Amino acid sequence: MTNDFAADVLICGAGAAGLSLAIDLARRGISFRLVDRVEAPFRGSRGKGIQPRTQEIFEDLGVLDKAVAAGGLYPRQRTYQDDGRYVDADMGEIIQPTPAEPYHLALMVPQFVTEQILRSRLAELGGRVEFGRELKGFEQDQGGVTARIAGGDCEEIVRVRWLIGADGGKSFVRRFLGTGFPGSTLDARAVVADVELSGLSREVAHRFARSGDMRLQVWIGPLAGTDLFQIQAPVARDEDVELTAEGLTRFVSERTGLSDIIVHAVHWASDYEMNARLADGYRTGRTFLIGDAAHVHPPTGGQGLNTSVQDAYNLGWKLSAVVRGAPDHLLDSYEAERRPVAAAMLGLANRLLDAQKQGEMRRGRDVRQLDIGYPESELSLNFTASQGALPAGARAPDAPMRGAGGQVTRLFELLKGPHWTLLAYEASRATFKSCPGLHIHRVGKDGEFHDEWQHFKDAYSLMPGDCLLIRPDGYIGAVFDTDRTDEIDGYLANVGLSSFQEDCQ
Repeated sequence: MTNDFAADVLICGAGAAGLSLAIDLARRGISFRLVDRVEAPFRGSRGKGIQPRTQEIFEDLGVLDKAVAAGGLYPRQRTYQDDGRYVDADMGEIIQPTPAEPYHLALMVPQFVTEQILRSRLAELGGRVEFGRELKGFEQDQGGVTARIAGGDCEEIVRVRWLIGADGGKSFVRRFLGTGFPGSTLDARAVVADVELSGLSREVAHRFARSGDMRLQVWIGPLAGTDLFQIQAPVARDEDVELTAEGLTRFVSERTGLSDIIVHAVHWASDYEMNARLADGYRTGRTFLIGDAAHVHPPTGGQGLNTSVQDAYNLGWKLSAVVRGAPDHLLDSYEAERRPVAAAMLGLANRLLDAQKQGEMRRGRDVRQLDIGYPESELSLNFTASQGALPAGARAPDAPMRGAGGQVTRLFELLKGPHWTLLAYEASRATFKSCPGLHIHRVGKDGEFHDEWQHFKDAYSLMPGDCLLIRPDGYIGAVFDTDRTDEIDGYLANVGLSSFQEDCQ
């Protein structure tokens, strides 16, 4: 649906956020261009943790199995004491999967591998990244955005409906808009490097914290799915670190007191100051910020990449709905929902950084992002007198069920895809009419899915006649009963499904 536009959406930045948004738009049939000023894909692993909530998103986008096969779980961590003794411990709280939460532990997938998988998925859907194409400026009006894109010796003018800045912490889009990026450069500088290394076992990650002194700390762990190790270490502001194989070998020797750990090659390395910043706004007219362009985090807790992917997942369905006729104000809910989440994640990452400085960091449930929700959103409405276990705005849990045909399925399989889902619990067959973009399923003794093991009931605690309207991004949009369907008609109109009402049968 382009009309006089070169594309519906121009995405600047092909990291995890930009790629996730492109995949979501591609599967919805929304045209886009995805450009990145660099000439080749990023080859490092600054972000390598895929949290459980992001795993759920990756399942929906069709990349989870590939990500699991390409990576692995985090290893146990071996912490060395000054006398040479060591203690092995899990790097985070170990919990078991449940029917409601099938993904329970963070995956370790190097960032360059994650992005490679996302690019492959995008190609399957007919999309691609245009590397070596740089946004040089843009103007926006009520009808769209006119952007200047340069590449090689040429420059082109592109007219699109929407512009997305997914171009990182130093975002050109954000700076061109003049959007403030308040926060602080933390009192923490660090080096990180992906290297070929000998002298340490790959069975565990190794943490050296001699005398509890931050200046003598170093973490060296195997990068799952590769033959590489990653070196991470805090460094003083005035400390000089040579990011070569020889320099890092000396650096590791100084930090560990060992001379038999040898760095043979450096695949990628960075020396950086940690920042904690949050953009003043996520939307300016027809331009949006996602990912690191909107928020930057210290790496503690593995929140940055995950928060970025979830930004894209929140915005994608809303852009699609507005392109197809939904009210423009639906897009205001993106900032209203996602900016508070980023603020909370910044607070969490900062607390974990403080704990790490004291040698006490342990990652618990709060880093898994399964409890993120939007209860205060204007898109979260409760239209029922009963008090279920989950209000509107909460993440929709999974639940194994048996189909009327005898086969076992999962609720996530019903939710998978770009549609809305209406779940009617023990409701009459004649209550609802089907519409494009809305899948309707009845759960209960007379429905097409039987709650044979009571997992659905345990997760949602609905009364007979209660219904759930689940958003395309897996959150409960509305809870209502069959006596209040008129109010749901109004809700559907606000999210772009009203234009389909005349076609309902």
